[in-house]
Amino acid sequence: MSNALSFPRLVRLGHGALDQLPELLAALGVSRPLLVSDSAMASLGHVDRVLAVLNAAGLAAQVYTETEPEPGDASIYRGVEALRAAGADGLVALGGGSVIDTAKAMAVLFAGGGVIRDYAVPREVTLSRLPLVAVPTTAGTGSEATRFTVITEAASQEKLLCRGAAFLPDAALVDPVFTLSAPPRLTADTGLDALTHALEAFVSRLANPVSDTFARAALARIASHLERAYARADDLEAREAMMLGAFEAGLAFSNASVALVHGMSRPVGALFHVPHGLSNAMLLPTVTAFSCDAAAERYGEAAVLMGLADPAAPLSEKTTALINGLQGLNRRLSVPSPGAFGIEREAWFGALGTMAAQAEASGSPANNPRVPTLAEMERLYAEAWGNEAP
Repeated sequence: MSNALSFPRLVRLGHGALDQLPELLAALGVSRPLLVSDSAMASLGHVDRVLAVLNAAGLAAQVYTETEPEPGDASIYRGVEALRAAGADGLVALGGGSVIDTAKAMAVLFAGGGVIRDYAVPREVTLSRLPLVAVPTTAGTGSEATRFTVITEAASQEKLLCRGAAFLPDAALVDPVFTLSAPPRLTADTGLDALTHALEAFVSRLANPVSDTFARAALARIASHLERAYARADDLEAREAMMLGAFEAGLAFSNASVALVHGMSRPVGALFHVPHGLSNAMLLPTVTAFSCDAAAERYGEAAVLMGLADPAAPLSEKTTALINGLQGLNRRLSVPSPGAFGIEREAWFGALGTMAAQAEASGSPANNPRVPTLAEMERLYAEAWGNEAP
């Protein structure tokens, strides 16, 4: 059986990698980049840090910071206009997954026109576009390594999943220096997102030997460093390990796809404005318990890789340890239930059908070891309502 694999053409990884940004742009033929970021990166001085590196190399970049925490289609269309006005010949995306997803969509719509729904699944988008360098500032989404982007369409309040080679950055520059300013909540949410990527890639029906290699490495690395990074913002070793783990997890799910957690998570973000990593974490223990029997060997191995179970333990003990371990991790990282987050109970339960339908339409649940019915997804959403970390 053959597998179709995709990776960024160029990668610079590790502390100090930022200094190599001009080299990456030169390799891609970019001399007039548009720096896509957000107001938080600007206020923290990270935009100026990147501009200083570019200016020192004689590259005068223009800046677009009107991105959104959960990117909507309106900000994409504004970004396309900014890209056109700048006369740029390439993009540098500096930020978390929302910024990188925004830049991906901007580049594709600049090249192909139309609206974001034109590029949603099941379409596989392969058109040529301007070069894109992704510079992640969080250890979580792995967007710098993936051929996916997720954009909320305002008219339908639906998170649209878009995929294809056109959404894969040409280069990834992964430097942990940007994560030293991340607060604990952001560190936890993005780290749990990366952990979900690794676990879902590992149990996905589309998993393959290459994605397995990255997923195994990511599961072990993230599990052993996430709480350290959460506890101490200045732990550079833990921050660097988390950046590498998130990158590995991104490579894993870009080549195996995500599954039920992500499929169910996207509607939660779109309808209730829950940050993506946090909505994943809210659902992860419940969905894992639902799925375990259909891929017990895989989930059991994940428990061992994460240090939650002894390799010699019976398989049932391993899967139980994984579920308990995920619940415990949520408690230690103060992951709230939907209600504790502030979502009204009536609104949550009133949206069960809509969320299940949107989750199914994304295609991700079909990759799950146990493929749920719409009724089963509604039940899982209902169960997740009560998973409140004390």
